[in-house]
Amino acid sequence: MDNISNTLHEKNLLASRLKLALIFIFLLTLVLLVRIYNLQVVSHEFYQEEAHGNQMRNLPIIPSRGKIYDRNGLLLAANQLTYQLTLTPEKVKNISKTLLELQKNGFINDADIAAYYKNKKRFQKFHNIPIKLNLSEPQVAKFLVSNQFPGIDIEPYFHRIYPHNASSVHVLGYVSRMNKKDKLLYDKKNYAGTLFVGKVGIEKQYEALLHGQVGVKQIERNVSGRVIDTKIITPAIAGQDLYLSIDLELQKKAESVLKGKRGSIVVVNVKNGEVLALVSTPVYNPNWFVNGISHAKYKILQTSKDIPQLNRAIQGLYPPGSTIKPMVALAGLEEKIITATSKVFCPGYYKLPNVKRKFNDWKRTGHGHVDMKDSIAQSCDVFFYDLANKMGIDKLHDNLTLFNFGSKTGIDIPGEKGGIMPSTTWKKINRNEPWYKGETLIAGIGQGFMTSSPLQLAVATAALANKGQLFQPTLLKATQISGEPIIEAKNKRSKQIPIKNIKHWEEAIDGMRMTIYAPKGTARRLNKGLTYTLAGKTGTAQVFGLDAEEKYIAEKYEEKLRDHALFTGFAPIKNPEIAIAVIVENAGSGSSKAAPLARQVLDVYFNKRSADRLTQ
Repeated sequence: MDNISNTLHEKNLLASRLKLALIFIFLLTLVLLVRIYNLQVVSHEFYQEEAHGNQMRNLPIIPSRGKIYDRNGLLLAANQLTYQLTLTPEKVKNISKTLLELQKNGFINDADIAAYYKNKKRFQKFHNIPIKLNLSEPQVAKFLVSNQFPGIDIEPYFHRIYPHNASSVHVLGYVSRMNKKDKLLYDKKNYAGTLFVGKVGIEKQYEALLHGQVGVKQIERNVSGRVIDTKIITPAIAGQDLYLSIDLELQKKAESVLKGKRGSIVVVNVKNGEVLALVSTPVYNPNWFVNGISHAKYKILQTSKDIPQLNRAIQGLYPPGSTIKPMVALAGLEEKIITATSKVFCPGYYKLPNVKRKFNDWKRTGHGHVDMKDSIAQSCDVFFYDLANKMGIDKLHDNLTLFNFGSKTGIDIPGEKGGIMPSTTWKKINRNEPWYKGETLIAGIGQGFMTSSPLQLAVATAALANKGQLFQPTLLKATQISGEPIIEAKNKRSKQIPIKNIKHWEEAIDGMRMTIYAPKGTARRLNKGLTYTLAGKTGTAQVFGLDAEEKYIAEKYEEKLRDHALFTGFAPIKNPEIAIAVIVENAGSGSSKAAPLARQVLDVYFNKRSADRLTQ
């Protein structure tokens, strides 16, 4: 009986197990059928495209960057066809091993490997990621002959070059590799595949115009990963070419006269605000930055005491010194504090009532009796101490801010600084201190808290020359889309400084004329051989203050503590065309160190103009 019972029990157990097995098989089959249905019917199109994508990929077409020219069509920035080494991640089995092999064969170095890992996040696994730029022809030939690296290719691309090297670098700026900050600034879609963007200067200011519009191409690869066909889906649109207001010949002349010095020269068109020359020295070569500057060269720039990367024309802030005296005189005339015939006696110093301190004139023996025009021509400090004292700092501030002192000019390159035009309110806000009368006196001769850039001085001088029309300076003159006509930029903006009496402007200008032509004019040496008329003003700006009885002797001080030399001017006097500002750091006298440089630059402009007229 026990055996029969055990047999029945085993049969029942076997039957239940078979049922469970059949249920499991049924459920498994059902899941498999559902999955097959999903793959074949529901997600058919998706997986078909995925499979297709293993052979077909859409990649960006990087647009050709726009060129940059000077006002006469001379090339300042261009693109040169060269080659790059690329890596496609999905086609490389062991990336780190491949990179080491490439390094071993001399195609890349440690810096290239580091750059690859830094930049790879910007790309998809099917993108051709650049790992070495600007390959030499021997490198290209060596790679093509012995290429044993699947997924590594040679591709052509356009490399940015600056044919005049360091010339105009503070205008043009440069392009360099995109960094994290750049990726946040620019449209991700339009910058897909883009490696370089403008970092400073015109290259940065007009990045949107220069870059162009990215295109799309479809590539087809075979089973080994090689591209066998390419189809253009959307062609790239090249960036626009830019024509600047800069005159390269004038620019290079200004650079040459400042060679070996720290300083700046700015030349502007009085009639429309176009910048004809904008020079800051020392300079550096923008080509160093395009493919990544070497550590050695970067160290040279960073450790230089002369700070080559500082654009002194728009970022250098200096006491304007006596160059503002014509504007101060004009303010006195317009406010009816003085007349053109008002005179003071200059004994070589000025004293405030009940104050022991003397405020010295640059000429310790004094100028004697001088009127307003004499004081501009001879740069008499005492006359302007007296005028500033009578006017007061706030009235002086209100009149000089009309010439844009203390504010940015709005020039179309990034990084401009506005300088300082002090007032009682300014000092209270910035120093939490009261204003003192002695500070008013030195503000009247462009010293103390007042600072200005060379560009601001050139723009203010131009406004004085054309009797109150203050132009916003511009560098972009025109643009051109490939195959289309050149289009003038509509960027000319100006405002009129209020004029109470036009005669006052003429009298201030006459004082500047006398600076060049009067027997005692501080720049009288410039008039020898002049073929055009010139009005100007010399300036010498102190870097630090002296005691009342202390005499300035340049040789006693280290070079960085010596006076700055300045000159501003415009020409011709009637119907003026250009204005100029020159600053030479720590050079000393403006009449001997800055004015002659201005004369050399102006001669180039007017000689060139005469030559152009002869050829017409």
